[in-house]
Amino acid sequence: MRAPAFWREDGATARLLSPLGALYGAIARTRLAREAPRANLPTIVVGGLTVGGDGKTPLAIALAQRLEATGERPALLTRGYRRRRGGTSSFVVDLTHHGADDVGDEALLLAGVAPTIVGADRIASADLAQRLGATVVILDDGFHSRRIAPELTLIVIDSDYGAGNGRCMPAGPLRAPLDAQLAAADLLVVIGDGLRGRDIAARANKPIIAARLAPDANATDAMQGARVVAFAGIARPEKFFSLLEASGAEVAARVSFADHRRFTQRDYATLSKLRQEHGARLVTTEKDAARMGGQLAMLGVDTLPVTLVFDDAVVLDEALRGLRKADEARLSDA
Repeated sequence: MRAPAFWREDGATARLLSPLGALYGAIARTRLAREAPRANLPTIVVGGLTVGGDGKTPLAIALAQRLEATGERPALLTRGYRRRRGGTSSFVVDLTHHGADDVGDEALLLAGVAPTIVGADRIASADLAQRLGATVVILDDGFHSRRIAPELTLIVIDSDYGAGNGRCMPAGPLRAPLDAQLAAADLLVVIGDGLRGRDIAARANKPIIAARLAPDANATDAMQGARVVAFAGIARPEKFFSLLEASGAEVAARVSFADHRRFTQRDYATLSKLRQEHGARLVTTEKDAARMGGQLAMLGVDTLPVTLVFDDAVVLDEALRGLRKADEARLSDA
């Protein structure tokens, strides 16, 4: 889906849908409070306030890389959102064999960083990770489902979008009431300098980690002065377009698709026509590229890889060290 514009402001449509949002929020609040089983490995859960676009996947990747740098062996767990094939059993993503239809686009990005396991049963996935030699597991989509109890929960907030209009779906973008989500978090990661997200974090009385999305340096060099047609099928494509412009590209046209869009031949024909009309290169996100398969090379599409950079990671590093100590204490008491 594409996030509707009225989710950003509390207008008439949002108020009209507020009874449904309240019902959805009440159910989601109950789900957040329920007990969940614990895995045999230290577990980190990454959550986002809204239905998409907050930055969960970049944060999960950054955490895996940071843990690897300290000698840990992280594994990433995901249910494989929008995959079209495969059963319910947990399995390891194989980049030489699996595509977006098998595991989902996000799982392909995660698997490029650390062993990634797809499966609806998070405990079974964590057990598989342990058999593979992992020392810690990271869930990039398990906060609201509460299928597994974490030792550490991080909520990522898009500083420009914040909580949108502050209402739950379908009246707004929240996946659960704001207060319930913030109460369940151990750390808040605020991406960007926008006031909306920073105000929310400041009121939450939780440790805050400031971060930003930084485009890959080589890709940025290649974009300097380049004339491009930018397209994206992500929750907030305007973030990608802004990053492109900040990288020095001349964005001749912008094409927004629904999040996780399965591109059609008509889509490819439209993009090819725009490329010719504007005498420009086609550029998209890594997540969109993961769904394009062979069309990526056929159309000559470039990507703008981005990395989540922490402005000050002292609080995060302390939390990651505490995760290991807490797990050792838990095992000694068992």
